[in-house]
Amino acid sequence: MVLKKMTRKKSLKQLIFSRHIDNWQRRILEPTLSLPQRTHIFAPMLIQHNPFLSPTFTAVWSKHFAAGETLHTSDFLPSLKFTKHKKLPLYTNVGQTFTKGINYHINLEKTLGFNNKVFLIYDIPGYFEVNTQTTNDIGLHRSKQYPGFLIDLTQFKDLNSYLASAFSKSSRYKLKKYKKRFETSFDVRYVMYKGAMSRDSYDEIFESFRQLLEKRFHDKQITNNNLDPKEWKFYHEVTYPMLLEGKASLFVIYDGKKPIGVTLNFFSENILFDAITVFDIDYAKFHLGSITIMALLEWCLENNLKTFDFSKGFYDYKTRWATTTYDFEYHIYYDTKSILARSIALSLKKFFELKQQLRQKDINEKVHRLTYRFKNRNAKPKESKTYVFTEITDDIAVDDLRSLSLEKPENRDLKLMVFEYLYLNDDQYRDIIAYAVPNTTDNFYIIGKTKKTLATLAYETDNQKHQN
Repeated sequence: MVLKKMTRKKSLKQLIFSRHIDNWQRRILEPTLSLPQRTHIFAPMLIQHNPFLSPTFTAVWSKHFAAGETLHTSDFLPSLKFTKHKKLPLYTNVGQTFTKGINYHINLEKTLGFNNKVFLIYDIPGYFEVNTQTTNDIGLHRSKQYPGFLIDLTQFKDLNSYLASAFSKSSRYKLKKYKKRFETSFDVRYVMYKGAMSRDSYDEIFESFRQLLEKRFHDKQITNNNLDPKEWKFYHEVTYPMLLEGKASLFVIYDGKKPIGVTLNFFSENILFDAITVFDIDYAKFHLGSITIMALLEWCLENNLKTFDFSKGFYDYKTRWATTTYDFEYHIYYDTKSILARSIALSLKKFFELKQQLRQKDINEKVHRLTYRFKNRNAKPKESKTYVFTEITDDIAVDDLRSLSLEKPENRDLKLMVFEYLYLNDDQYRDIIAYAVPNTTDNFYIIGKTKKTLATLAYETDNQKHQN
């Protein structure tokens, strides 16, 4: 009898582990680190029109991740739909870890169908108003997972009032400088696509979105969950109909006709959820991340949104911009009278505690870097570049020189050097002509409307830096 009980307990843990190991591998991206001291506390919010509970999101998610499965409902949790484990009485909310926040309500008068069951609900933000009252027959385990970050916009009348509250005078000067230098150097447009957009334009932007993400994470030499083909197909399919419904948007920064920054957002009645954001790393000198946030905040304030939610995961930039930090929780409801349900619920709780411990030890970062290296074994070491600019006052016989196209991939290093030059000088990219200096490989002439410059490029690999 003892042997039989031990064997059953072991197989139960294996079943739960096999069900959730994919989520662990996919979602262990962001570590939980110490949170910033600057935190504004406000009352829990009643969420209206949660986009992640919409029929469109539910249908598309089910098509991609629960094809052929029956969706289940519970009178106890009437606002949610669930998928069922193939062998266990375990029900998991539709959307799982793909949402940026789930809210729900419970009906304590409808608990008859709860016998022997466990309900797992992912990603409940701490600032959502959620009633978690239970009874003697229904237990609840709460598992804190990722930190979340948001800006409470109700305190501010415009972008300047927010910046004055959040940043020092010198920091505000730098932010305005980044934006001014960026907009002076390039043909910049900001477009928020929400409510109307042609399918062809959408597909073109989403392809640019993917390419920018690939470029960004190739530069970081780390894998990115969003670029998993199955996950990316889901986002590509779900975003367009939700954009037409006004529940999602694509915020795009253009240089001329070329997208150089894309942010996927979702919307409840009063909240913007920043889901995925990326910018062209070639423009990193101009701090497109900060420029994107300022533009989105300005749009939110002009459209009377109350909350800008950076969503889950710790990143340094979030601590600088957020007014409030909170925790994402997983909620596990179970039948307290059932030994099986209690065992499943406790096993899940322990499993999520293990995930949290791994995040705190930064195992996730190491796993993703090792995964990248395994998939890109022939990748060259990253090189750091040093630029030296020397102004030329003499005339240059440009007719005898070979001009270089800055848009050719093989001239990317030269293009980055020109971007560095533009950040330091009052010239525009469209006016720049670059020439190769004869009999050299790392010297170039940069000719703009305001000045002529000799530019020298030097390389150093990361391995060389560490050796030094």
